[in-house]
Amino acid sequence: MTYSTLMVHLDGGRPNAALLDVAAALADQYDAAVIGIAACRPIPIATCDGYLGGEYAVIERELVADELARAETEFHAHERLARHSLEWRSIPTLANLAHVVAEQARAADLIITTAGPGFADLATHADTGDLILRAGRPVLVVPDGPATATFSTIMVAWTDTRECRRAISDALPMLRAADRVVIAEVAIDPIDARAPIDDAAAWLARHGVDADKVVARMKGTSIDTLAALADGVEADLVVAGAYGHSRIREWAFGGVTRDLLLRSRRCTLLSH
Repeated sequence: MTYSTLMVHLDGGRPNAALLDVAAALADQYDAAVIGIAACRPIPIATCDGYLGGEYAVIERELVADELARAETEFHAHERLARHSLEWRSIPTLANLAHVVAEQARAADLIITTAGPGFADLATHADTGDLILRAGRPVLVVPDGPATATFSTIMVAWTDTRECRRAISDALPMLRAADRVVIAEVAIDPIDARAPIDDAAAWLARHGVDADKVVARMKGTSIDTLAALADGVEADLVVAGAYGHSRIREWAFGGVTRDLLLRSRRCTLLSH
C-alpha cells in the first residue's frame, strides 16, 4: 500500500505555502502524482433586481475566477511540486464545497487540506469536518504556518471504533516509514483499554510496524490529555478516527477532534 496520487485542496482566498510544502514533501517521499484543486462559491454582493443586479452577478463571477486563478498560479509555481506529474482542477460552484471536493477525491489516495479559516470563509475553503466525513479517503490536515512532513514520530490517538480502525489502516504507508510509532489512548479505566491496544499493536507488527503502547488516565479534558501525550512523545503527526453528522456540522473523535485540529501545531491524519 502506498499513496500514488495526492490531492491538495487549496484555498483561493489566502496563501497556501505551508500546505503546498507538505504536499511536495509527501510527493517526493512516495513518488506520487499531485492533483491540485480549488473550489469557490460566489459571495453575493447585491440583491438588486434588473440590470444592476446583472452587473453585480458578473462581478461575482469575476471574483470567483480571480480566486481560482490565483490558487492555480500558486500551485504550478511551487518548485518542488514541479518535479512531479501535476493536474489542476478549478471548480466554480454554487454547491457545498465539501461535497464538491469530496466527489473529486475519487481520483486520489490521500487528501491534503488545512483546518480552514472558519465558517466566514466557506466560499473558498471546504469545511474540514464535512470533507472528512464525505471523502471516503484519509484526509491529512495541515496547520497554519510552517509544518513538517517528515513524520518520524507518529502518535495514533486510539479508541476502539470503526473510524479509528479505518484511520490506522489508511496511515500504514506513513507508519511504516516512521522511526517511532506510539498508540495512545485516554481511558477512564486503563485496564479495560489494554486488550484493544494490544490487538492493534499486534496487527501493526504483522505489517512491519513496531509500536509503543500508552494508556493514560484523563487529566483535565480529553484534548488536554491527548495534546500532552503528543507533546510528550514529540509527535510529528497524529492519526485519529473522525465521526459525526455532517448535516449539522458535528464531527468528532471522542468529542475532541475539532479542538485537536484547531489547537494543533502538527499535522493530523483523519479517516471516517
